[in-house]
Amino acid sequence: MAFGIGTNTETPVIEEIRGIQVPIACECWFDSKGQGMPRLFKYQDETGQVFTVRNIRVRYLEEKNYAGVSSREYDCEIMENGIKEQIKLIFFMEHCRWIMVMPHSAKKSNAEKDECRKAQ
Repeated sequence: MAFGIGTNTETPVIEEIRGIQVPIACECWFDSKGQGMPRLFKYQDETGQVFTVRNIRVRYLEEKNYAGVSSREYDCEIMENGIKEQIKLIFFMEHCRWIMVMPHSAKKSNAEKDECRKAQ
């Protein structure tokens, strides 16, 4: 015998995160309504060097559901060492965890980034 009143009959939208995922430490400002705005974040590269990104411009925010876990996805534009990049910052509310997602094409070695800086 099934119980229920017909709510929750739709299957939740389950999306897949596409791109290179990097765990980050994020400083976020929350307003009185609970809306968060990332102010800065830190991440470690493959060599262990820690970088701080302060110049963040949030283009838009979306509520998402990844494998049943509610999250907030911030589509951002950052400026790092004079290079503008499009990234996503994702906050998994249930786990209080942040990640940065970069497109696969954005992955550059430190040597490549140094060459870009020297060319400017």
